[in-house]
Amino acid sequence: MRSMPDKSIECIITDPPYGVNVEYASFVDTKENLTALVNDFMPEALRVANCVIVFCGNGNQKLYPQPDWTLCWHIPAGNGYNAWGFTTWQPILAYGKPYRENGRAYPDSISMSPTSDDNGHPCPKPDKLMSAIVSKYTAQNWTVFDPFMGSGSTGVACVKLDRNFIGSELSPEYFAIAERRIQQAALQPSFWHA
Repeated sequence: MRSMPDKSIECIITDPPYGVNVEYASFVDTKENLTALVNDFMPEALRVANCVIVFCGNGNQKLYPQPDWTLCWHIPAGNGYNAWGFTTWQPILAYGKPYRENGRAYPDSISMSPTSDDNGHPCPKPDKLMSAIVSKYTAQNWTVFDPFMGSGSTGVACVKLDRNFIGSELSPEYFAIAERRIQQAALQPSFWHA
């Protein structure tokens, strides 16, 4: 991102590690490493993109700069357990101004279960969730950048919804998974929208 010009990307939509000791192929997922990652990543993201949307995981909001708004992924059936009970939501930090088609505003929460394909990545986001985010907060023909591409769920959503997509991924193994999934999405006609 350091080589990208200021405000050269319409939107970054990304899901960095959460610092919860998940075993990734190329990143040691500790809270300390996540803190360093956020300190390096966020100033660049805010510099290069007009809008930045970050899935940050519960408990990590304080590591990030103050967002302009916090969106919510509501998970009706729960997604894990915490000291207070079952986790039924995840924050999504939003920076900048979202796209508003004809001034239309959307609810700031998305309610859906965390059903993801078993695609070889330890923590894939559901394609349907990423499609909802992409369709609500970006415009057709915008360029969306995901600097923590993982298994490519954001890229799959962008291809199906006529957005340009740029992705980067540290792990060659996960990059190959994302590349395959995005290519398959590009070859299939889109029968669904968020």
